[in-house]
Amino acid sequence: MTDITNQLDTARAITADDVAEAAGVSRWTVARAFKKDASISRKSRERVMAAAERLGYAPDLLAASLASDRSHLVALITNDFNNPHKLVLLERLTRILWSHGWGSLLVNMSESEDASAALLAASQRRVDAAVMIGTRFDDRVLDTALGARRVKKLVVFARYSSNPNTLTIACDDVLAMREIADHLLARGYRRPAFIAGPDTQSAKLHRLDSFTDYWRSKTGYVVPARHTSGYDFQSAINTAEALLTDSAQKGLPDVMVCENDILAIGVSDAVRNLRGTGAEIAVTGFDDIPLAAAPSYALTTYRQPITAMCESLLEVLNGQRSSSAFLPGRLIVRNG
Repeated sequence: MTDITNQLDTARAITADDVAEAAGVSRWTVARAFKKDASISRKSRERVMAAAERLGYAPDLLAASLASDRSHLVALITNDFNNPHKLVLLERLTRILWSHGWGSLLVNMSESEDASAALLAASQRRVDAAVMIGTRFDDRVLDTALGARRVKKLVVFARYSSNPNTLTIACDDVLAMREIADHLLARGYRRPAFIAGPDTQSAKLHRLDSFTDYWRSKTGYVVPARHTSGYDFQSAINTAEALLTDSAQKGLPDVMVCENDILAIGVSDAVRNLRGTGAEIAVTGFDDIPLAAAPSYALTTYRQPITAMCESLLEVLNGQRSSSAFLPGRLIVRNG
């Protein structure tokens, strides 16, 4: 067979017809070879793939999506890149999606509190679903987006939404904070304080209320709480120092419970500044980012079930799940 590579004008794109001629099969056999569940013999598929690799051919996914009304593309709408856990989550999520045949489109909401434009940008690229992983959106915005039918499926990932037309896939915060509280009670802590992220109308976590309500039900103690201005360690340092200063007269907390690990890192640094005063204050986090295990911090924290959350998202994408999922994680104990 004549080497078709030498006959092709390298200035034009390689087509399925070129691959079919090189492989000695029909154009429809080429199309079936690139479909995951299509009926085609192993020998024919191997011939097509070998010819495609030799010619540098890849199917036009946009054209295929127009024909099938499925793009197999997911928009990941996010912000808050100061939080290291966001990068851990995105790495795992995109890797699992890709391994199951789903592409990802990352949309950065930047500092805008209006996610509507981000959802519009996603819908214009014909994504099959939009996954909200950011902190700057609320149910009003989601109502607007759903009313305009800007996306086929809207999933809130790793946070909570009360919008009945969205699905939430998240760690079970209520269970997690009870496990943290029970661990602290068993270790003899009695005066916790809570450091939470910004107090906004955006999609929420349920960690602050879950911990403080449960602790009060178990001990009668009202847990003092403060909100940071952002999810970053400097905001955590400033907030913790203010709380500790205000608490100095009536008694310092014996443990600082933090909404996530990056806040716990900052709080740990603030607590270090009290050394020499006789104060012994423990710190807990949430997420189990890599830095949490560093000897200088050795945080007791709570690991989110990211893989199980990703698997639940795949079920939504494949039409196998139509309900929200709240999944248990794992308490990681370090330094008692």
